[in-house]
Amino acid sequence: MTTQFKHHLLSINTKFNPSQQARAHKVAAELMDKAELVFIPSPGLSHLVSTVETAKLLLDRDDRLSITVLTMKLPNDTSVDTYTAKFSAASDTPSRLTFVGLPAIPDWTPTSKLFLFEFIDSQTDRVREIISNLIEKRPIPRLVGFVLDMFCMKFIQVARDFGLPFYVFFTSGAATLGLFQYVVSLKFEQNMDLSELKNSDIEFPVPTFSLPVPAKVFPAVFSDGGPIADVFLNSFKRIAETNGVVVNTFYELESYAIDSLMSDSKSSKVYPVGPILNLSDGARSSQSSDGDVTKWLDDQPENSVIFLCFGTMGSLKEAQVREIALALENSGSRFLWSLRKKGSDGFSVIDYEDFDQVLPEGFSERTKGIGKVIGWAQQKAVLAHAAVGGFVSHCGWNSTLESVWFGVPIATFPLSAEQQLNAFFLVKEVGMAEMITLDHAVDFREERPSEIVGADRIEAAIRRLMAAEGGSGVRERVKEMQKKARAALEEGGSSYKAQCVFIEDLISNLD
Repeated sequence: MTTQFKHHLLSINTKFNPSQQARAHKVAAELMDKAELVFIPSPGLSHLVSTVETAKLLLDRDDRLSITVLTMKLPNDTSVDTYTAKFSAASDTPSRLTFVGLPAIPDWTPTSKLFLFEFIDSQTDRVREIISNLIEKRPIPRLVGFVLDMFCMKFIQVARDFGLPFYVFFTSGAATLGLFQYVVSLKFEQNMDLSELKNSDIEFPVPTFSLPVPAKVFPAVFSDGGPIADVFLNSFKRIAETNGVVVNTFYELESYAIDSLMSDSKSSKVYPVGPILNLSDGARSSQSSDGDVTKWLDDQPENSVIFLCFGTMGSLKEAQVREIALALENSGSRFLWSLRKKGSDGFSVIDYEDFDQVLPEGFSERTKGIGKVIGWAQQKAVLAHAAVGGFVSHCGWNSTLESVWFGVPIATFPLSAEQQLNAFFLVKEVGMAEMITLDHAVDFREERPSEIVGADRIEAAIRRLMAAEGGSGVRERVKEMQKKARAALEEGGSSYKAQCVFIEDLISNLD
């Protein structure tokens, strides 16, 4: 409690009669229960959006809570400002949600592959200054803690400087959280050379998985070594220092992993609060192109279309595009394919000007009655459409949760990051996906050749996924999990309760 606020409370007894004092004390007590939480997502739009959706859920649960989101934007990135302006202008934006943009750094330019972490580190003094101003200028509501993105662990020291609890927001699943903790133990407790994981056939007893996990589905960043691996490992090591981990998952989907984490005395407290999804239209939506896609889907039979989409950063080599095209044509399935390419900067992903430049000769003509190739897709709107019955996906965690939310089963085609691990989880742990591949990986830095997955494997998985009868039960399990996902967020549901527990733990920091 600030000295200023203490003096305010003491003055209540001297300025009012007994009746007024009672009312004033009641108001003061209510004010004392008001709490403010600061979220710090990593730069860029994707983590900001999931952070804001989490904040909205928490604000809906308890009107004692206010949330400030500190936003960082990389030079020349306008997406963050566009998103926050659009969100703030919306009529349903919570009044207790505030954005504070960190000042731009003049003439900052990336100097290495670690540019994202270097940029985050460069913001430390600015974060400290903003927090100091929040505490000094707004004694009510009182600041009760930080929630840091898993790549923003540098700001733990800022929280400690102000004597505040700090939590981490983990945007992947609970099983992946456990895998990261396991790899940290291999590195720092068992002194394992993680380069031994590369191309290894070893399987590991990861506590958050019921089955042994092949090294081939571990994120490649660990076995690649070098400074990037060191930064990742040291960041994940610090998760154990936090007061808790807010995880974008729900108990019914990852009960084994969540039980494992909660029973681990070395693990921070876990709050499974998801699925956290941005179900609004999104800033990039193009009304005309979306309308064309919707009209096409409206003309297709229910559950007849296989949707192919590989994420915001997903691009494929031309040889892989041809194999997928051959698989689609041979399968005879109706399809909607979001096909994009790497930009000239080697990092961004953009639409093709002419799909025939990359598709097999005559493919568009031969499949025009049953298929449609498009550029960027409004993925959630497509998955929500009744015509869509299957999803060839890179298995990013957001896409995984969206497939569950809309009850559309996946055929796994992982590309990078933790996507191979997600594919393993879906196929082997919970039986909610058909396997095209589990360990396929694309090196977007092109430091090693990428495997080309053959048309036969892709076609076989599509046929299994879209089979009307006699399938493997994948569709039924996904439909059942869809019901559980929605129930988890309803009053009394597992995630609803976890959100309430998290808020009560925050409020207890006021004592």
